[in-house]
Amino acid sequence: METYIDVFINSDGKKASEIFEKLTGMGLKYYIGEHDFIYNWKRIVTIKEELTFVDRIQDTLKGTKTILKFTTIR
Repeated sequence: METYIDVFINSDGKKASEIFEKLTGMGLKYYIGEHDFIYNWKRIVTIKEELTFVDRIQDTLKGTKTILKFTTIR
């Protein structure tokens, strides 16, 4: 499974470079193409595992005024 993350930066929020550092620090890989970042699970995961992962990203980016969109493909 793979989870793709699209990041929308707010001009009143944190700099894109700071967001990049936070997300790559969590193990996300930057992705050139339709999406901004990708996380390869290397296995099939449960919805609970995926939600825990999304919660971690939200906690990491809290206060940055970043909007996120997640797409997971099995």
